[in-house]
Amino acid sequence: MKDKLGKLFTISPLTITIAVIFVIVTLFFVNPSFLHFMELKTLDLRMVSRGNVAPLDTVVIATVDEKSLSELGRWPWPRTTMARLVEMLKKDGAKAIGFDIVFAEPDENSSLQALGALAKELKAGGAASPAVMKVLERKRAGADTDAALARAVEKAENVSLGYFFHLSKRDVAHLTEKDAEERLDFIASSRYQMVEAKAGVKPDENAFIHAYTAEPNLPAVSEAGQNSGYFNAFPDADGVIRWSPLVIKIEDNFYNPLSLALLQQYFDAEPLVLKLADFGVEGVQIADIRIPTDEAGRILINYLGPGKTFPHYSISDILNGRLDPDTFKDKIIIVGATAIGIYDLRVTPFSSVYPGVEIHATVIDNILKQNFLERTAWTSLVDFLSIIGLGLLVGLVLPRFSAVRGLLLSAVILAGFVFVNTLLFTRMNLWLNLIYPVLSILTVYVAVTIYRYITEEREKQKIRGAFQYYLTASVINEMLKDPTKLKLGGDKKKLTVLFSDIRGFTTISEKLSPEELVHLLNEYLTSMTDLVFKYNGLLDKYMGDAIMAVWGAPLDQPDHAERACQTALEMLEELRKLQNKWESEGRPRMDIGVGINTGDMVVGNMGSQMRFDYTVMGDSVNLGSRLEGINKEYGTNIVISEFTYEAVKDRFICRELDSVRVKGKKLPVKIYELLGEQKDADRWERWINVFEEGLTRYKEGRWDEAIALFRQVLNINHRDAPSELYISRCQSLKEQPPEGEWDGVFTMTRK
Repeated sequence: MKDKLGKLFTISPLTITIAVIFVIVTLFFVNPSFLHFMELKTLDLRMVSRGNVAPLDTVVIATVDEKSLSELGRWPWPRTTMARLVEMLKKDGAKAIGFDIVFAEPDENSSLQALGALAKELKAGGAASPAVMKVLERKRAGADTDAALARAVEKAENVSLGYFFHLSKRDVAHLTEKDAEERLDFIASSRYQMVEAKAGVKPDENAFIHAYTAEPNLPAVSEAGQNSGYFNAFPDADGVIRWSPLVIKIEDNFYNPLSLALLQQYFDAEPLVLKLADFGVEGVQIADIRIPTDEAGRILINYLGPGKTFPHYSISDILNGRLDPDTFKDKIIIVGATAIGIYDLRVTPFSSVYPGVEIHATVIDNILKQNFLERTAWTSLVDFLSIIGLGLLVGLVLPRFSAVRGLLLSAVILAGFVFVNTLLFTRMNLWLNLIYPVLSILTVYVAVTIYRYITEEREKQKIRGAFQYYLTASVINEMLKDPTKLKLGGDKKKLTVLFSDIRGFTTISEKLSPEELVHLLNEYLTSMTDLVFKYNGLLDKYMGDAIMAVWGAPLDQPDHAERACQTALEMLEELRKLQNKWESEGRPRMDIGVGINTGDMVVGNMGSQMRFDYTVMGDSVNLGSRLEGINKEYGTNIVISEFTYEAVKDRFICRELDSVRVKGKKLPVKIYELLGEQKDADRWERWINVFEEGLTRYKEGRWDEAIALFRQVLNINHRDAPSELYISRCQSLKEQPPEGEWDGVFTMTRK
């Protein structure tokens, strides 16, 4: 039995394949944001590669374009112009008219203002006879362009008005509860008339998109409209609009978008039916069309092509009667802006400059043609099976072929899957995941290939009878003195660890060529490493631009904490010299952060029988790494722990920064900023005392006193970043006092 279990768990291409597939499946269910982002980009690519799709001839767009602005004047136009537009479209037989524009503010034209001023002067001068006032009122009514628009909308009986929701509480903070309710009354026509849910079903509130109130049209215009709908857009994290929400909830009411409002007009006021389930929205129905949505009530937009896929007609051409009278007969007309500078630019899979009005047209076309992209539970099952099946296929056949043939076979499997996936999207509107199955194929190929390379090399070494260990130069000399140390394992010792890292290294690297970057990094690492060796430290490892060093091992050093601190201070001095040199050479400026901790660590040879390294491990090492990152929070260069501080306080000047609870640890740790040596204490003594007094007030919860003291520090040392940080913290704590008893401990939420 033991032998059978040993064979079962022996590392082989199959076990590696299964392990890789397990990791990919786990990622599939977790769906980290960067992989989700990549999948969305492949969706865009499939949509674009499909090419343009001809829409129905049902939807057209009346545009406020450059031509209209040239002929009709600058935007916004008088409401009488929009009233004429409604009248012309109705006369030409439009089935439904929708405005991707909100008339939220009164049209204060000069004639109306002049008549109002005249009436006011006549009343004030006592010359306002009833006959005169009657004439003025008649003139004012004629000059009221908002009323003219309202009359045109009411007479047309087929106008859907657009509005937008406020989704942030901050945006409506100035409104009273009564104001908010009145605004909702004006959009009552866009509520779902029918909401269906099985008895006892309580939908998940977290599934819905919630709003606070609306920005409706003017009361007179709102009351005149046949119905209304919102036109809020919700881009994904990358700024691309892929989804259109068909449901937004406020309190107990559900509201529909402008696209559905226009479809209601098109279907002669057919009621909209919202179907709910325990998970949220099950779907929406109008007439005999069932619209599939996700649990939030969103439809995945099946874009047909770039801008102007739908017919665009200039409003000036419509008003001047330049178009065939049958152009708009029985059509859905969406009125919106496309002129540069006044319309809402949207990012879509086809373009980064896409008129928002055409998104409504696309959604309407998708619904009328029932041309929906499918992404359901069963497609997720297909994705799951694809990850497993394709990964196993590569893992099983790859070991049977040579390296070249294995590469070609894997490439054929990968290309075949991509082709079938794209074909199903193009022909059947199926959105099947592309990234995870491809990742399964590639990762299994790489893992199995690496395994084969390693095992083949191992077999060659056995044949030659050679076996070699790789150790750092600083450890080899120690090992030669005691060959028994050439074994796996370690000892627990009190040591000091130092971590240093370049600030903003990614940004710096983007500005340099690879050759310049390597030269700059090598120059920096050489200078810093020389300082580590100067104080007999062990250079544990480089981690990109980061350095990890240890004092107290492999050789005993009773003053290991002092050595580490002295190294850190000289690192900063050397960095300043390098900064001056780089500046004179026109190279970017670099800054570093250093973290130092002293404590018990496991030190020794860590790894496997075939490959190990001399290093340190343990919570104290992890804390040192966290302290290096803490510099970003406080704007400092060197942060040491309270344990290091106790060992060096008689020789070095330090100031207490905070008591923090770092990520991964429950107990708080006092941290200190290392400033210099005791012999230079006069440089810092004055403002350190004030700072530490301010820190005491902060820990006591006396925010105003603490702020005053930290401002004193800034008067002395105007570049003191920790004081600025504490002022900001105190102000935040004043506005939102901490819950429970204040312990003065700051919890770090990042590494």
